[in-house]
Amino acid sequence: MLERMHEDVERCVRAVQSKDARFDGWFFTAVLTTGIYCRPSCPVVPPKPRNMRFYPSAAAAQQAGFRACKRCRPDASPGSPLWNERADVVARAMRLIADGVVDREGVAGVATRLGYSTRQLQRQLLAELGAGPLALARAQRAQTARVLLETSSVPMGDVAFAAGFASVRSFNETVREVFHRTPTEVRTRAARGHPATTPGTLALRLPFRQPFCPDNLFGHLVATAVPGVEEWRDGAYRRTLRLPHGHGIVALRPLPDYVDCRLTLTNLRDLSTAISRCRWLLDLDADPVAVDDLLRADPVLAPVVNKDVGRRVPRTVDPVEFAVRAVLGQQVSTSAARTLAARLVTAHGEPVADPAGGLTHLFPDPATLASLDPEQLAMPKSRRATLTSLIAALAGGELDLSVGSDWQRARGELAALPGFGPWTIETIAMRALGDPDAFIPTDLGIRRAAENLGLPTTPAGLTARSAVWSPWRAYAVQYLWSTGDHAVNRLPD
Repeated sequence: MLERMHEDVERCVRAVQSKDARFDGWFFTAVLTTGIYCRPSCPVVPPKPRNMRFYPSAAAAQQAGFRACKRCRPDASPGSPLWNERADVVARAMRLIADGVVDREGVAGVATRLGYSTRQLQRQLLAELGAGPLALARAQRAQTARVLLETSSVPMGDVAFAAGFASVRSFNETVREVFHRTPTEVRTRAARGHPATTPGTLALRLPFRQPFCPDNLFGHLVATAVPGVEEWRDGAYRRTLRLPHGHGIVALRPLPDYVDCRLTLTNLRDLSTAISRCRWLLDLDADPVAVDDLLRADPVLAPVVNKDVGRRVPRTVDPVEFAVRAVLGQQVSTSAARTLAARLVTAHGEPVADPAGGLTHLFPDPATLASLDPEQLAMPKSRRATLTSLIAALAGGELDLSVGSDWQRARGELAALPGFGPWTIETIAMRALGDPDAFIPTDLGIRRAAENLGLPTTPAGLTARSAVWSPWRAYAVQYLWSTGDHAVNRLPD
């Protein structure tokens, strides 16, 4: 199984010898003779098999005393798709660690969110990843430090604390240990030929596994964009970000080999969280080959998949925001839902400055929304009740939609609220929770696609038919939507 691929030595050796980029992030190769670790697709001549050792995480390789390869930069490879595909405690913990929870709340904070003791969490992560939560968070801090060193002129002391290190000394020691260079050397090497950016803006490359189809991904985000919070400008999707220590603005531009990411942050401590949320938004850690291979095994879907391989599921940077917008979009057109959300943002969102574009606000948070007079909301009484019950549950902590949430429990909590039917619940599960098997057979676009393809059109019939697409039914939704002529299926002009 791919979950334990690092233990399958022969398969790992074949992946390294063929420089198979598909397995970047699945495992890491350490070389005994050089003391470095690499991603499987490293362009250097592969070492002899007897000199290879395989680890399930960059943190495990670092703990074993290996430093990151300067050529292939294994610490910057796409994340393992397992952490987005699975709903068990290890996957949920990895999503929380990526979101920076260890740095903000400590290991105990992650364990509490998951309902485990710190010892239980440590044991499970060590068993599967070869490293505990502190080591995993340390590896993430090292990567964040590298990004800041290579893309900004921020003073070294500020880089250290922005990356989450407790002291400049630990920052210096970690960078030297992981990258075999001092922080100054990392910055100096990157500065050679590095393109200039707008002052205060960090320029990053977000890697992904090929193939990559940006059409529906960016098309969907732009077609449903809330004015003031999101926009398409100069070939990039831009939006405001509410972050733990402040706010930010991000511009994401799809390119053939990576997504160009330009970040402006009010507090640099939010960098790793912002990167993680942008990757989550664009589903960049997915394994499109595995998804497409399963879906094209269905002869009905095969032509649709082969037309535009590599579709991702458009997600969200803020699950709470998306849940509110999903309710606003109940039984109305996309345009009407955008208008309702824009009114909410203009009246109650937190203003932000955007010298580079037309972004004006952060989407209002649950505490702000909880203080609203429901009578001010221009929508039917029943939908007002649905929205206010959702906001109350979110503001009161009774509903967890975070990246570390339990998908099935969240579905149950949503179903207990008035006005939450299968369409709303599964839409939230697909795009806010990130469940790759979420399915919305009652969606009008899905039913039209089913009819055109000769599939069952009743919710029960289509759900039964969709069993062969599991566990990738959320991706099947993207391919089914692609059969219609709608703005969500194409990149904006």
